[in-house]
Amino acid sequence: MSAPIRPSEAVLVAAWAFPIFVLGQFALIAGIPVAIVVARTPRSRAARWWSGLMAAAYVVPLAVWLLGPSTAPSLSKSLSPWDTGVITAAGVVAAGGLHLVRRRAAAPVGDRPAPGARSATSRR
Repeated sequence: MSAPIRPSEAVLVAAWAFPIFVLGQFALIAGIPVAIVVARTPRSRAARWWSGLMAAAYVVPLAVWLLGPSTAPSLSKSLSPWDTGVITAAGVVAAGGLHLVRRRAAAPVGDRPAPGARSATSRR
């Protein structure tokens, strides 16, 4: 069995930059961290799910802004506060998931519990 592929630090930095950019009203520039995460995580199955969540959270409002009847001059201006909160939350969840993937891949194989098994420190 080969060792799991870990997301790099650049991927984690980009993943955490995404919600910060969206929250800071730089939503169009937030596409750069999304592109970095999507481009650098295709070999890890678990990381692909998190990068897919991040990409979907970005592409849907971008497509609505570009293809819709909006007259807003920028993506940040077209997002409602609710949309900004949902996109930011999705970015935080995806970045946290990528952190979890990195930590699990770094743990030695013997230290990882089997799926569904109780660890030695858990109480019944």
